[in-house]
Amino acid sequence: AATAIPFGPFNYTDSAGPRFFNTLAWPIPLVWVVTILNSRGVARLMLRPWRKVRTYGFWLIGFTVALAVMFDIALEPFAATLRHYWLWHPTRLSLTWGGAPVTNFVGWLVTALLILAFATPALIDKRQRRSANRPPDYHPLVIWLLSVTLFAVGAATRQLWPAVIYCVATGIVVAVFAVRGARW
Repeated sequence: AATAIPFGPFNYTDSAGPRFFNTLAWPIPLVWVVTILNSRGVARLMLRPWRKVRTYGFWLIGFTVALAVMFDIALEPFAATLRHYWLWHPTRLSLTWGGAPVTNFVGWLVTALLILAFATPALIDKRQRRSANRPPDYHPLVIWLLSVTLFAVGAATRQLWPAVIYCVATGIVVAVFAVRGARW
């Protein structure tokens, strides 16, 4: 937030809550943890039929990063426009979504990738279990869909129809692929 790298220039408002070191709003690390873990859980559901493939881990990281960026695309109109948790400053690129410049989404992609590069070894279940017999865990999907639904409802109250359409379409597509993968 202080350097505008990698997300772009913005400031947190008082609506985001107290700040660490007068810079970072305290809920933001929690949002990142929830986003990464839930996106990873949803990606695991989607990729469940391919978990024995040799490149499964790389696909899991890629899908997790994509889901985290899709989550941020749904979050931005809600957080910046509706709730005013942060204010975006203009950039050289005039292309924005929910007030956020395109660089924000590239920043989410890079940051999520870096987080997963370091956290994935700790997230791998190292115990020998029969994963084929375990039922799929739908909790990450439920939390992901409830969050996107909240963003859609919030955007609808402000008549931000492109954001509503994006949230609904994303929620449907993600739910279909996750349930399909989990039941395969």
